[in-house]
Amino acid sequence: MKAILCKEFGGPEKLVFGDTLDPVPGPKQILIAVEACGVNFPDVLIIQNKYQFKPELPFSPGGEVAGSVISLGSEVTNFQIGQQVLALCGWGGFAEKVAVDANRVFALPSGLPPEIAATTLYTYGTSYHALKDRANLQPEETLLVLGAAGGVGLAAVELGKLMGAKVIAAASSEEKLALCQEKGADLTINYEMEDLKSRIKELTGGKGVDVVYDPVGGKYTESAVRSMAWKGRYLIVGFANGEIPQIPMNLPLLKGCSIIGVFWGQFSTLEAKASFQNTQQLMEWIQVGKIRQHIGRSYSLEEAPEALQAILDRKMLGKGVVMI
Repeated sequence: MKAILCKEFGGPEKLVFGDTLDPVPGPKQILIAVEACGVNFPDVLIIQNKYQFKPELPFSPGGEVAGSVISLGSEVTNFQIGQQVLALCGWGGFAEKVAVDANRVFALPSGLPPEIAATTLYTYGTSYHALKDRANLQPEETLLVLGAAGGVGLAAVELGKLMGAKVIAAASSEEKLALCQEKGADLTINYEMEDLKSRIKELTGGKGVDVVYDPVGGKYTESAVRSMAWKGRYLIVGFANGEIPQIPMNLPLLKGCSIIGVFWGQFSTLEAKASFQNTQQLMEWIQVGKIRQHIGRSYSLEEAPEALQAILDRKMLGKGVVMI
C-alpha cells in the first residue's frame, strides 16, 4: 500500500511517500480502508519524537481517520465489512489502510462525508471535553479562546457559543478573526496588534474572563492568567507556540482561579463511557447542522507533509484533511 512514512525523527521535510506492507489486524482490531485523515498538531509532535506516545520507526503519522471496514479481527463482532467508520488510530492514518483497536472505532451516521468525519473528533472532542467536563462552562459566562482560528480553537469558539457563553476570540490576524466571527465569536482581540491584558479588561468591564481555553502557550499565557475573573478556570490544552510557559503561582492564589489540564486522548481511554457519550452528542449536533468543521484545505496523500508544515507555520485556518 502507499503511505507517508516517518523513517527518521524530524520535521515534515523528512517524511517519505512510498510503499509499505499492508497492516494485519490483530484479534481485537479492525482493518480500515482510509478515505480521509484529519491533520492535527499531535501529528507534528509525533514525527519529531516529542509526543506522549512514541511509535517505533518506521511509522505513518495521522491519528484520526474515516473510511470503510475491510477486515475484522477474530474477536470483533460489533462491526461489519463495508461499514463506514471513524477511528482514533493515534498514528498510521496517512496511508491507504490502517489497523485500529475496535474500542477506538465508531460507526458513522449515514450520509456523513468522510472529510467531515475525519476532521471532527480530535478538535471538537478535545474542545467539548475541555469546556464541558473540565471547565463546567455555564451559560452567560465569558470564554476567552487563544489561537482561536486553529483547529481546536475554532471548535472551542463554536462550542462555547452553542453552550451559551459570551465568546472572545484571540488570534494573530484580521483574516483569522473574521473566520472566528463567522463561527459565532462575540468579540475579538488581535494579540499581535493589541495588548491582550488591556483589551480583555476593556471588553469585560474590568471583571475578567471566566474561562480561558489555551492551546497555544508561550508569551500570552501569563497575560491571560492575569485577566481571569474570580474563580475562573484556565484550560491548558497544548503548546502550539512551542514554548511551555512558566506561570507565577501567586496568580492562581490571588485570582482564586483553577489551572486545569486537558488531555483528551487519555480521557477517551480512561473514561471511555463518558467520552463515547460526548462523541454521540457531537455527532447529533453535526447531523442537525449546529456545528460544522471548517476545512481550510484538502491535501492528497503525497501532499500530507505540506499539511503538517502549514500547522508548524501557523498558516492553517481551521482544519486540514488528507484525502486518500
